[in-house]
Amino acid sequence: MLSGLLSTPQFSELGMKSGIQVGIGLLAIATIAYWRSNISKTLFFKIGVRDGTKTRTTEKDSNTSTASDEEGSSTPSSSSSSDFTYPPIPICKDPLEQRKPPPYRPFRWGKYNITMGIRNMDFSEWIEVDNQLAHYHAIRTDRISKRGDKAVRTLPSRDGVPGGHEAARELVYELSEYLSRRYPDTYSVTRHAPSVDDFGWYGEGQVKEVTILPLAVSYNLDQEDPMKVSSLLIQDDLALMLEGSDGRYYFQAGGIIVPGFWRLEDKIGMPLEEIHLSGLVPQYREKLQNSLDRFFRKLHVDKPVLRNNYFFQIVRPASDPSRLDSIDPDELAWSDTTNGDEDHFEQATKEPTLEAQESGSVQFQPPKPTKSPEDIRLRTERQSLRRLPRSGAVVFTIRTYIFPVVELAKEPGIPGRMASAIRSWPEDVITYKGQRLYRDAILPYLDRQHEEQVRNGVVKVDEKISKYPF
Repeated sequence: MLSGLLSTPQFSELGMKSGIQVGIGLLAIATIAYWRSNISKTLFFKIGVRDGTKTRTTEKDSNTSTASDEEGSSTPSSSSSSDFTYPPIPICKDPLEQRKPPPYRPFRWGKYNITMGIRNMDFSEWIEVDNQLAHYHAIRTDRISKRGDKAVRTLPSRDGVPGGHEAARELVYELSEYLSRRYPDTYSVTRHAPSVDDFGWYGEGQVKEVTILPLAVSYNLDQEDPMKVSSLLIQDDLALMLEGSDGRYYFQAGGIIVPGFWRLEDKIGMPLEEIHLSGLVPQYREKLQNSLDRFFRKLHVDKPVLRNNYFFQIVRPASDPSRLDSIDPDELAWSDTTNGDEDHFEQATKEPTLEAQESGSVQFQPPKPTKSPEDIRLRTERQSLRRLPRSGAVVFTIRTYIFPVVELAKEPGIPGRMASAIRSWPEDVITYKGQRLYRDAILPYLDRQHEEQVRNGVVKVDEKISKYPF
């Protein structure tokens, strides 16, 4: 959901935006429904939002709320003095090798509705780690080693805008605590002795080192760049938004490693609205900006949210030598098939710069519509938004999954539902999602697969069952 942060990856001719930007817009529209929900939880450990003060308690909290929870409140959560409670984190009992990527299929039958998809997130669901961890870690490590601060960056403070370092530091401790408790077969930690105001949960002492056990990789949190470590611990991209003295939220730190169609360097440091406007989000100023600003100001520490989105992208044919030799054949990290050379990318045109093309320093041919369903991928994102309890920063996680359409079409009900969703897009969304690059290949193919499922009794003719976002 970022037009650069919240921007969204955009396909040059595809006009495709990544989840950050679109997703945040959808989140904003759904703000009213969101604020009416409450989550009860057992209190174990409290951290004061303002000063990090810790206390222990065993009392129960039965859906308590404050004035700032109500729809009309204007009190920003980042300045709230109420305590945040770390709930108990249940252990994921499935071993890593058995944890397949969740089958997210976040498209619906019938009319396209921009408000769909937002839901409350249980704290235990914050980060999903699956059996593709090693593959993602290899891609992310390679990207960071080659691109450096073009992939991971933390900005210092400037006039009226706080720096991102403290929020980045808080984030790496939050991740280390959460991951080692949720997935103890995958992550382990060593700790310092407990001390006043440290980052340890439940009074257990601040994490010193975190290890990804299956990869035999360890990171020293006392010494290493916190934003880089966070970006390598998980499969998600990360963005930290901090509130400036003007009340706006600024993209001050991030690890944008596998965005596909936008670059950290184009968006870092921007306020929320510039990220979206520079990303050309349809009707953002008219319909989304005010709602989105309110959503960020009101997001509470104990009420994280979750959403999914989807796009389609084309990839090189399976026989292409560049696919065979690549660590990232489906172009998870950067879609050079569509955008050309990443270092000569022009944000306005979503192509290599005119200077680079005219000089011959890069070779780029605008992508042509594919005729082969085998070359089409569903690119879907699982996004979460959470306010960190100490810094008040809003952390955006973006986990990207890529699935071959020809594999998805084998699943009961999926080809009919997918075709219905594509046909429901209004004209601006058709352009936004770059439908012209795959429409003539994907729709006839999905129709044939749906008809075959009906003939074989897999689905009924008018059956329109789905359980969003699966």
